Amino acid sequence: MKHIFYFFIIAVLAGCSPLSRQKLNKNFTETERKFQDHIGFVLYDPAKKETLYTYNGEKYFTPASNTKIFTLFSSLVLLGDSIPALNYMIKGDSLIFSGTGDPSFLYDQVYNNNRTLSFLRGTTKELYYSGDNFYTSSLGPGWAWSDYNYAYSAERSPLPIYGNTYKVTQPTSAGIRVTPTYFKKYFWLADSIERASSFVREVGSNRTDYFPGKLIGNGREWYIPFKSNALLVTDLLADTLKRPVYLLNRPVEWKERKTLYSVPVDSVYKVMMRQSDNFLAEQLLLICSAVISDTLQQEIAIKHITKKHLFDLPDSPVWVDGSGLSRYNLFTPRSVVALWDKLYTKVDRERLFSLLAIGGKSGTLKNGYQHEPPYVYGKTGTLRNNHSLSGYLVTKKGRTLIFSYMSNNYTVPVADVRNEMERLLKQIYDNY
Repeated sequence: MKHIFYFFIIAVLAGCSPLSRQKLNKNFTETERKFQDHIGFVLYDPAKKETLYTYNGEKYFTPASNTKIFTLFSSLVLLGDSIPALNYMIKGDSLIFSGTGDPSFLYDQVYNNNRTLSFLRGTTKELYYSGDNFYTSSLGPGWAWSDYNYAYSAERSPLPIYGNTYKVTQPTSAGIRVTPTYFKKYFWLADSIERASSFVREVGSNRTDYFPGKLIGNGREWYIPFKSNALLVTDLLADTLKRPVYLLNRPVEWKERKTLYSVPVDSVYKVMMRQSDNFLAEQLLLICSAVISDTLQQEIAIKHITKKHLFDLPDSPVWVDGSGLSRYNLFTPRSVVALWDKLYTKVDRERLFSLLAIGGKSGTLKNGYQHEPPYVYGKTGTLRNNHSLSGYLVTKKGRTLIFSYMSNNYTVPVADVRNEMERLLKQIYDNY
């Protein structure tokens, strides 16, 4: 009888513990009732190889930019310490080159050592560009077609330049500045009854209508994605290099091909993961495909990584792009956790954590999870009505745990979902 009493007391105390399984279940069911959303959550201890808690961990969710975790893993597996910038060969008095998908070329959001620019400017050979290695669409499957006008949906291409966007600055009430000036020829002034300035690019072309608006914001900047093709690339390169660049319209027989490398890979990974740069993610996956097959086609990289390196995930990922812009992507929280575990095993901890958004410190987590020292290192993901956060949580007791929190199909403001996530993760920090 005494033993039964002791077991009863232990059970009661367990039920009253700050974060018992029952309390976590209640937290998620009440949140789903309040937000009318669907939640998946997994908490995992990589040291003990033990799942501490799961709620709908086996269900599929739209991951949004949590897809970039898969792109990061692919890049770490397939790429070396520097980004391949160009493939080229010298034939007589000609230098024939093609793009590898390198997104860093003249892109002002990442570190640039100007190696590619110096290489093309410095050669005495005639320059011939070939774009015949690009075998995919410029916009990804499942992307919202109406996003083409926004910088976060810049086009994919074999030889990106300026991040496949150009910058428009409104420095004074006297006018606007376009960088590079090459794109001025596409501008048309339009009437506007709107208060704020805006730009609208035509679908399928680079004609851009500028609506000046009634309010002039000095110093305001816009990044406008341009529609890329081989002819525009050669024309824009010639304008940038101040020398002729010719387009090869026939297939190239690559003999004694060489590769020029540009920037350190981590300089690109950091911006992709911290700032959630879609363009970088898409191009990195194209580079991965080129390493495997000499062809820029993301499906090749996805198939290879899934088959060779992610075959042991708890649930097969439905994975179609590099950035997570596509709503076709579907992952389960427990598979996302398993991928973070692979990264934790594969990559030095200091290096890995330096690539990620850090709570209260950097990237998309800078304005949340304020604490010293930081306790959340990870990747956010947001599409309309969908928000995810996953990564590593370092608890008050010094334990490093892996988590994935996915919320889909809510109709409340995303800030409400973020606040709920932060409240729960802070409780885990305090109690684990």
